[in-house]
Amino acid sequence: MKERINFLVEKLNHYNTQYYQNDSSEISDFEFDKLLEELKKLEEENPQFKLPNSPTLRVGGDITNDFQTVAHRYPMLSLSNTYNETELLEFDERIRKTVDNPVYVCELKFDGVAISLRYENGIFTQGVTRGDGEKGDDVTANVRTIRDIPLKIEEKNIDKNEVPTDFELRGEIYLSKTQFEILNQEIVEKAKEKGVEEEKIPDLLLKNPRNAASGAIKMKDSKEMAKRKLSCFIYDAYGTPFDSHTNILNHLEKWNFAVSDFYKKANGIEEVLEFIKEWENKRLQLPYETDGVVIKINNLDQREELGFTSKSPRWAIAYKYKAEEAQSKLKSVVFQVGRTGAVTPVANLTAVQLSGTTVKRATLHNEGEIKRLDLHEGDTVFVEKSGEIIPKVTRVVTGLREKNAKPIIFTENCPECETKLIREEGEAAYYCKNENGCPPQILAKIQHFIHRKAMNIDGIGNKTIELFLKNKVIKDIADLYELDKEKILALPNFKEKSVENIFKGVEESKKQPFKFVLFGLGIRHVGASIAEILTDEFASIDNLKKATQEEIAHVFGIGERIAESIKAYFSEPKNIEIIEKLKAAGLQFEQAEKKKPILDGILSGKTFVVSGTFQHFERDELKGKIKELGGKISSSVSKKLDYLLAGDKAGSSKIEKAEKAGVTIISEADFMQMI
Repeated sequence: MKERINFLVEKLNHYNTQYYQNDSSEISDFEFDKLLEELKKLEEENPQFKLPNSPTLRVGGDITNDFQTVAHRYPMLSLSNTYNETELLEFDERIRKTVDNPVYVCELKFDGVAISLRYENGIFTQGVTRGDGEKGDDVTANVRTIRDIPLKIEEKNIDKNEVPTDFELRGEIYLSKTQFEILNQEIVEKAKEKGVEEEKIPDLLLKNPRNAASGAIKMKDSKEMAKRKLSCFIYDAYGTPFDSHTNILNHLEKWNFAVSDFYKKANGIEEVLEFIKEWENKRLQLPYETDGVVIKINNLDQREELGFTSKSPRWAIAYKYKAEEAQSKLKSVVFQVGRTGAVTPVANLTAVQLSGTTVKRATLHNEGEIKRLDLHEGDTVFVEKSGEIIPKVTRVVTGLREKNAKPIIFTENCPECETKLIREEGEAAYYCKNENGCPPQILAKIQHFIHRKAMNIDGIGNKTIELFLKNKVIKDIADLYELDKEKILALPNFKEKSVENIFKGVEESKKQPFKFVLFGLGIRHVGASIAEILTDEFASIDNLKKATQEEIAHVFGIGERIAESIKAYFSEPKNIEIIEKLKAAGLQFEQAEKKKPILDGILSGKTFVVSGTFQHFERDELKGKIKELGGKISSSVSKKLDYLLAGDKAGSSKIEKAEKAGVTIISEADFMQMI
């Protein structure tokens, strides 16, 4: 039985490779399906013989309730973007300061979803989304259904010694234009069968191939994901012995990975510019979406020499083709309220097609932008996608304006609660200050509170919060700790198990350290790093509340604006009431086991910014060591700073600021010698 299973796996994987990689059908679909059915039956009867590269994994079937978050071994950094040739020439100039006669590789930039793939002993073991670049979601079961990702690197026709025992690939999962149309056609047909009204069908359609791919990769049922029939191009590898990018791509092709045919080695920036011009229009004929060209240094040793900023490699850049522009007509302007009370104007437009999507709304940013555009009612406008993601109005065709059209005036009152808006000095946005009585602010504050970087409440998502507020299950963040089980069970689609998960997630959140609780409160200008500074300095919410504005502002890395915002928060009785309820519920409002700085320590009175990665310390461990020895940590570079401790991949902007401010820049070795 084992021999038959092994034989079927080998044959079916061979047929898959021929079909998906080489466009060759060696057997009919009927014959293939018969063999697959036989294999599936044998595996069910003999699960001990099922192989990790079995083609039955391609059809999915695993159900995932929650995707596990995992850390990337190699951070998935984003690329710096440019939209013009001048900045490309400046990029080349910066490269030439370090590298003589650089050789680049130009690749088309696919419009899909970035993925990290891990292979151990030639077998695919894990697929992880980009996430925040440091951590992503484990979507292995879903990735296995993508047929042009090998589940095992076959050893035929390759040198086995060339395949590392443990390495990672970077790729882009995408949905072809044809498959996108097929899926939408299926949606239309199913909607008609169910009797959905004709005018409502467009709202059911997938908006564009990229969004369809992004939604599919996070489907909880891998069988449903398999139906999307996604594809994946591989464009890089980590942990391999190769010395150049082209060498990596050549070996990936040999190992039967799908590598785009359209890349080019360019000897100098002029050849790069030629490639960009060549593909500006040609790319539109491809069967998948692209939005630019990625330019990378070919030599890997030179890449290492050039290094990284905190967010992106210095040896690569993405050239984005100019966003497609479309003409539309302004129907109206509405005003939206965000979590912090900022009010943003949004244009409602007649529907236009733009970069493969239907656009009906576009941002107008703020009052200043409305005035710059000189926007009037009923104006004919041009709209484009900023970075091909967020639609925005770019200009007005004043020649087509109706004679008596009235100018668009920014609202004076909050569109949700009628509170008078204010604009603080130095701010571009107007704000609604009714944070505890304005419905969209209340919703956004609770959604912020449950976020994984704040209270990390499993079992509750943004849609659940909307439903809870709508049905008066909760009215603020404190009510999450006084939930009524019967009220939740009375809501649609809530079962005993899902409610248990909610209560479990709420209970677990009580263990979150004070810095996460403080961040979760949603105080304006208090982000995660500021919350950490404040918890280190004041140790408890009571100490922070009692501190004067001057005392808070005096803390290194805080300043007047943040101090003023904190005092304003504590001056609101409703906020104090919520904090007291959260205290009673058992949340952490004190820093556990606070280590007091050694006042006469060797780093006493010295302030540091820590940037990059380090050989002997984790970054948080390094910050802890500095504090333990009497030093202070800041999140930003200023003239008050004593040292920028720069590790590998330290942020270039921080280094530039430190150099301009005359701040001493030290390495990990310098620091170790110092202590």
